[in-house]
Amino acid sequence: MSTANRALENELPEKTSPELLMQRLLTFEPGDLPVLSLYLDSRVDEHGRRNFPVFIRKQITERAKTYASHSPERESVDSDFTRILSYIDENVDTTAQGIAIFTCAGSNFFEAAQFDAPFEENQLFVYERPHVYPLARLIDQYRKYAVLLADTNRAQIFVFAAGREDAHEELQNVKTKRSQVGGWSQSRYQRHVENYHQQHVKEVVTVLERIVRDEQIESVIIAGDESTIIPLLRAEMSKELAAKVADQISLAIDTPEHELFEESFKVFQRHDSLTDMEKVEKLLSEYRGDGLAVAGVTETLAAASNGQVEELLIAATTASITFDEGEVRKVLTAYDTEDEQPPTIDPDVVADEIVRRVQQLSNARVTFIEDASRLELVGGVGALLRYRISNESAAPIEQVGVVSKSEALIKE
Repeated sequence: MSTANRALENELPEKTSPELLMQRLLTFEPGDLPVLSLYLDSRVDEHGRRNFPVFIRKQITERAKTYASHSPERESVDSDFTRILSYIDENVDTTAQGIAIFTCAGSNFFEAAQFDAPFEENQLFVYERPHVYPLARLIDQYRKYAVLLADTNRAQIFVFAAGREDAHEELQNVKTKRSQVGGWSQSRYQRHVENYHQQHVKEVVTVLERIVRDEQIESVIIAGDESTIIPLLRAEMSKELAAKVADQISLAIDTPEHELFEESFKVFQRHDSLTDMEKVEKLLSEYRGDGLAVAGVTETLAAASNGQVEELLIAATTASITFDEGEVRKVLTAYDTEDEQPPTIDPDVVADEIVRRVQQLSNARVTFIEDASRLELVGGVGALLRYRISNESAAPIEQVGVVSKSEALIKE
């Protein structure tokens, strides 16, 4: 048993960021005993019930039967089953939308986290290490973004991440009143009001720029009256901030937070899908033109193993990922020892292996493509690269003859 793998359930808060959990899971050192990775959709149904308890009992019981009775593997899985049920019974928050549990009793390893964002289905994976593909997808789906909700004298800035409020800042300025005077007095008063509004907008945009910079936010959504405050806000923004504005929506300043999240998340998803399509087209163009991109499972796995990946594009469902098992094993042989190879090579294993290597070796962004019809043309996965490597540096792949296009695509 690796000394790096230890019981850690008390070190994580009940609801933690998926990014923090991912970092912890990537440090796991595989051993001889099975690791259970359990993803649960903990939303309640129309009857106010959660459906995952039946799934847990059935799935873990069936997987346990694949190990010989009284074997170390069977005893470890049986202990995991007991510990999972205990955690579910005693620790699950009634507001949790998604639950992830990773455990290997024989290695004294247990990680569990609850999220305000749901996993789309209940899934159980039993491998030699934690299975991180669904967690990485959650991270991509619920990336951090900012919402500015404003009127002419008040503003609220929310940062949403993983399905919940991550930060909130509110600004209140002088509230102007309608004047009944006319003539020159009315004109002076109107200019007075406009100055107040302009000063308010400047302050709001300054605060928003600081939050976007400090929180490293890529997307901003503006909410408010589209005929009054939103044009003023856009006019005050720098080019850098304006480029991050995904869209705008018409909402009142007193919109409840849950409604603000629901409406803004729809906008964020719509913008995200369009951006994803653009990324796929850029990938295919770079790949065709012998640029900084690779496509297909074997080439992407090799680039991930070399630490070249700038951004991974991968299908949101593993059913869209296709490959030649023999060539994948050649890549794994070139970069790992034979003993470290997984006993089975299926789409779930391959997708997880690519995601894990990209995160471990490149700390690169992983983007899941929901509409993967174009990406399926190249096997459902590809990567934009930070750099290319010489043929000498790529020797392990060349020696085993993994990818027919590798030699043509690698720039000297």
